[in-house]
Amino acid sequence: MITMSIKESVLSSIEQEIVGFFVDHGVKSPTVVLERPADFEHGDISTSVALKCAKTLGKDPYTLAQDVASHISKKQLQHIHKVEAVKPGFVNIFFDQAFFEKILGEILKLKTDFGNNTSLKGQKWVIEHTSPNPNKAMHLGHLRNNLVGMSLVRTLSCNGATVVSDAIDNNRGIAIAKLMWGFLAHMRKNENVPIEIEYWNSHSEQWFSPKELGLLPDMFITKCYISGELDFKGNPVVENKIRELVARWEAKEEDVWNLWSHMLAYAYEGMERTLSRLGNHWDKIWHEHEHYQKGKDFVEKGLGKGVFKRLEDGAVLTDLSHYNLSDTILLKNDGTSLYITQDIALTALKKDFYNAEKLLWVIGPEQSLAMKQLFAVCEQLGIGLLEDFMHVSYGYVGLKGDNGSFTKMSSREGTVVLIDDVIDAARDKILQRFVFEGKEENDELRDLSEKMALAAVKFSILKPDRTQDIVFDTDQSIETTGDSGVYVLYSYVRTQSILRKGAGKKLTKTNSLARPGQEGNLVKLLMFFPDMVKRAKEDLSAHHIAQYLLEVCSAFNTWYAKETILDESEQQYHKLAITEAVGVVIKNGLSILGIETIEQI
Repeated sequence: MITMSIKESVLSSIEQEIVGFFVDHGVKSPTVVLERPADFEHGDISTSVALKCAKTLGKDPYTLAQDVASHISKKQLQHIHKVEAVKPGFVNIFFDQAFFEKILGEILKLKTDFGNNTSLKGQKWVIEHTSPNPNKAMHLGHLRNNLVGMSLVRTLSCNGATVVSDAIDNNRGIAIAKLMWGFLAHMRKNENVPIEIEYWNSHSEQWFSPKELGLLPDMFITKCYISGELDFKGNPVVENKIRELVARWEAKEEDVWNLWSHMLAYAYEGMERTLSRLGNHWDKIWHEHEHYQKGKDFVEKGLGKGVFKRLEDGAVLTDLSHYNLSDTILLKNDGTSLYITQDIALTALKKDFYNAEKLLWVIGPEQSLAMKQLFAVCEQLGIGLLEDFMHVSYGYVGLKGDNGSFTKMSSREGTVVLIDDVIDAARDKILQRFVFEGKEENDELRDLSEKMALAAVKFSILKPDRTQDIVFDTDQSIETTGDSGVYVLYSYVRTQSILRKGAGKKLTKTNSLARPGQEGNLVKLLMFFPDMVKRAKEDLSAHHIAQYLLEVCSAFNTWYAKETILDESEQQYHKLAITEAVGVVIKNGLSILGIETIEQI
């Protein structure tokens, strides 16, 4: 059970006094924001409320800030050491040393629960993320989707919500038909083998498997799809045959469904291998073939309600003028559905199945308009309200071009970088570095290199704001100094090494801070971890956690460089407690990012 922390209790009392001060002076419902100052020299907590209320009261901001500071000081609130007013109108508050001693004690007591809160308690959130099409190996774009999605699952959970993660398996349609054709036509062991599904059903051994070609399943699938795509574009006869495959699949022909299942099994095997490597989790996977036809029923419902309109050629169009959105076709004139039609059906299924407060979709920015149209249509049909739905977009992941510039990936130009290739490259470079340093290459070292590579890649992707376009740089991601996940891991390993050397020392005895400065500021920094967890929730972006961890690691390493922790002094217990607390915060932060900590390197 998470109770109010000492920091929350003290800040609450300060806020109440400031609110009371302004209410007494005639300000109705004043908003008081207590936040961390840019520099701890200027206080442990600060507020600009005097600046915001000065005009309303017709007073000079600095004079008003002095009045607020005087009011708080006279109240002699617990754990307040001093209060200062500074120009142009800030109120800076300093806590006493006993306050930070209690903060340290809380961290050591709560451990993995430190940073968690109950702000979303009782709410159920559903996050759809990483829904790769089963016709290609997954690339860096899928990687960012997955890491953003999974970090949101963990962030919202830390804020008290019940979080469900799901995905949509887009397992039907023309793309899958191209995949099937590519296999039939280009994976034959002999050119004399007929390109016929019926023949494959009785002579499947005459087609290659991924294993026989020495390919991973997802690469095998990619080759089949690319071959089918090229045939489709360059040959009208083949195009008709591929479109016929779609019709035969929809007619549920057994031979076609057998091949369809055979190809998807390879696709799922490849996806699972990559996603399990990342630590991906879904509570439910929705399969498109199970619900895609239900979308047409909702279109008929919309026509009956008069919210859609049928065009002269028979196609059905939305009417989204009330939402200031452009309209979109829901059914083609031949009666076939589109993606939005299927998405309407799936959204309705989700609302009924989950009974959740919020449905989130982690999807790239190119789908922004489509998602707005979907949400509007769902509101028109009574499936849910606009505020029930949220599109969580993210920036593009590009390649490092000349002068470090951003170069967008392109399937057509062959510049797509696969997830496994990125992780493999980082792992191999880390392993080579270890061997160069004199370590013996063995299974244990390879496993360590894999964990560090995952940390490097994940941190590099999650470090920027999720809406920012980023250039992925493998070399930078594995640096042992600077803004990297490896640097954070090394910092955590340092804390654990110190604690092992100080084993047997009692860590529960936390003397008051010996002095202000590096040591005191480090503990002050640690108390803001819960704030970062809340900010990550509010902005739906884990970059707040990543950036904060870099700051903590920098402060800890600066302190470590100047301080002898195991010095047998009366402050040793306290310094070990700080070290342990730093380790707790780093581990909790990395956990939200989906990064496994390492005890030693």
